[in-house]
Amino acid sequence: MTAATDTPNAQSKNGTPSEPGKDFVRETVEDHLHGGGATIHTRFPPEPNGYLHIGHAKSISLNFGIAQENHGLANLRFDDTNPLKEDTEYVNSIRNDVRWLGFDWDDREFFASDYFEQLYAWAILLIEADKAYVDSVPADQVGEYRGLWTEAGKESPFRNRSVTESLGLFRRMREGEFPDGAHVLRAKIDMASGNMNLRDPIMYRIRHATHHRTGDAWCLYPTYDWAHGQSDAIEGITHSLCTLEFEDHRPLYDWYLDQLIAAGVSFRNRPRQIEFAKFKLTYTLLSKRRLIELVKDGHVDGWDDPRMPTLAGLRRRGYTPESLRDLCSRIGLTKRDATVDLSLLEHCVREQLNRDALRRMAVLDPIKLVIENYPEDQFEDMDLINNPEDEGAGTRKVAFGRELYIERADFMEDPPKKFFRMGPGREVRLRSAYLVTCTGCVHNDEGEIVEVRATYDPETRGGSAPDGRRVKGTMHWLSAAHAVAAEVRLYEPLFEVEDPASDERPLNEQIRADSKTVLDGAFVEPALADLAAGEQVQFERTGYFAADPDGTPERPVFNRIVALRDTWAKIQRNKS
Repeated sequence: MTAATDTPNAQSKNGTPSEPGKDFVRETVEDHLHGGGATIHTRFPPEPNGYLHIGHAKSISLNFGIAQENHGLANLRFDDTNPLKEDTEYVNSIRNDVRWLGFDWDDREFFASDYFEQLYAWAILLIEADKAYVDSVPADQVGEYRGLWTEAGKESPFRNRSVTESLGLFRRMREGEFPDGAHVLRAKIDMASGNMNLRDPIMYRIRHATHHRTGDAWCLYPTYDWAHGQSDAIEGITHSLCTLEFEDHRPLYDWYLDQLIAAGVSFRNRPRQIEFAKFKLTYTLLSKRRLIELVKDGHVDGWDDPRMPTLAGLRRRGYTPESLRDLCSRIGLTKRDATVDLSLLEHCVREQLNRDALRRMAVLDPIKLVIENYPEDQFEDMDLINNPEDEGAGTRKVAFGRELYIERADFMEDPPKKFFRMGPGREVRLRSAYLVTCTGCVHNDEGEIVEVRATYDPETRGGSAPDGRRVKGTMHWLSAAHAVAAEVRLYEPLFEVEDPASDERPLNEQIRADSKTVLDGAFVEPALADLAAGEQVQFERTGYFAADPDGTPERPVFNRIVALRDTWAKIQRNKS
């Protein structure tokens, strides 16, 4: 999939293309405001049962972005209605991720568990209005009553329980008198509805489990469908922006609100649910269940493994929040799920870092270069540009001496015709230093090349020859006496197939063997030893890298974010 910055794939409410920068959600919000509606109020409502991934970046950017664009409000609300899966670790990680993406919720942080008492009281209102009942059908028989998409369900034998009996059972359920699964509370709607979500959906289930916030105060927990819309209403949400799988849940969302209003409940705003499509990323799994499996089974090094699509993993790898927001803007909003090529994500971060990242030299697979006619024990500082895209970034000084490190791949003893780097008799440029001519190499007893020899032209300081002669090859280098030993981690996509969700093999068989390569013999400029964790730089001629928290000044560690080559941009040029 390709998409431009002004979201040309955005569709208006009637399916026709919207004006540039507009999508069906923003058009709906605009109509609301033009019609005299309340101040825009949105929310991002994650369940704290795992770490957020790149798919959540779209929802975060939309909910907080819509509020910002319209001088409105946005809440962070944790949908913590399932004590079996939720944890404070996930709550804290979600807070960090939302802030890292560039958004904040001020004093508007809420939990669905904040509303347990209110939700319970409203459930009693529905029972009293004969719109809900306690059902005691055994869990293994529920399917017999639910029916099929093409066949109506049948009513539970407990559907016509008296209001008094259901109220009594419901209160006893809260008091913990029954084991898990003994009873549930159901809404009384229509077992023949073509929408399965309206076939007497469950509102409450018994779970004797400790909740991460309320402890053991409750053993009766609301379902997502019951808690979600009512939480929106309590908070005064105007637009409940959800992903497309909740489209069939919208009639239930509205039904609950309608029944409460009919029972005399008033809301500051009547929230409106609007659905938008998710996106998939090639060579990536975004299923939270599968991501948990990757972590728990040890296929990756935790939730923040740089190969993971979690926001924590992308952050550790070196992706920037600006690049993720840019991706979300480019793919736009649609009513149809789409697959986004991984190269577009890489293009977004590469484009930003090409503009903003400082340049530094690093030699990942070093071999020593000895300049035979350069004085021993002499060093001089060379001026190198920090960023050719930013004049204000200035220059830096890098030490140059007789013994240097160069990339092993930059020398060939018997080079082919179109090899423009170092070989016997060939002259090349050492970036911002001198022109040097290779005189040969040194082999060890096994015949391996262990050292390259050359001479330099002292009249070519800075890399230009006074006589105007030109050389085709330019190489980066490091002074062997000043270079800092470093570990460099090279990452490739975790999965070898474009759509791992369709791969039926076990996860351990799908993971690429070369998804992580560790180079423990690299060298970098001394200035990189003090680079703060997460800070990005361009290793000249190599790619974009970020400092990893594992590093120390004595031995820094770097993660490759992306290589220099931009495959997505090349695809777009070929199309045009």
